[in-house]
Amino acid sequence: MADLDDLHTRWTHTLTAARQGPGPDPAPYAERLLAQWAEPHRKYHTVAHLAAVLRHVDTLADHADDPELVRLAAWFHDAVYRPDRSENEERSAAQAERALPEAGLSQDGTAEVARLVRLTVTHDPAEGDTNGEVLCDADLAVLAGDPEEYAAYAAAVREEYAFVPDEAFRTGRAAVLRQLLDLPRLFRTPHGTKEWEARARENLTAELELLGG
Repeated sequence: MADLDDLHTRWTHTLTAARQGPGPDPAPYAERLLAQWAEPHRKYHTVAHLAAVLRHVDTLADHADDPELVRLAAWFHDAVYRPDRSENEERSAAQAERALPEAGLSQDGTAEVARLVRLTVTHDPAEGDTNGEVLCDADLAVLAGDPEEYAAYAAAVREEYAFVPDEAFRTGRAAVLRQLLDLPRLFRTPHGTKEWEARARENLTAELELLGG
């Protein structure tokens, strides 16, 4: 279970560092975001996922050009999430574009956060996009869990899509797994490449086989 007090503290530190000057109380922004992440229809894209992505950003932070902006992007990257819709990332980025200037972040900082959120559509940052590499690696790190952790992740994804019939889910999920496996590399940071790549590919391949794909 994610520690909500810790997340509140993290948000305050991150926003304060990123805006580099005075601004409104960070707390209401954290409350709204955490309420979104705790929506009852979420089974994988939950507060626990947010906390995990933030921990992975911490692990990779030295690789980022601006880790505080990456952390803000982590907060917003699934702020809007409906499993039956395809525009979640765009709507999440638009929310960041509305909220962050009001919260005191610069125009350039806001634009970078929104860009990073939109990048999670493809998880395919350009070469040298260190901020994008860190966010995408942190978001995909769940793929590199041990077998029990990966099974729990896959089960949560299935539960989130409980409204989809089994055959349609298997077809769609298999397509997602193949798309990931077809990437030249899943992870772009040195740590991700060394520590997560091989195990993630093993997990994806095993799930694809279970799906009959």
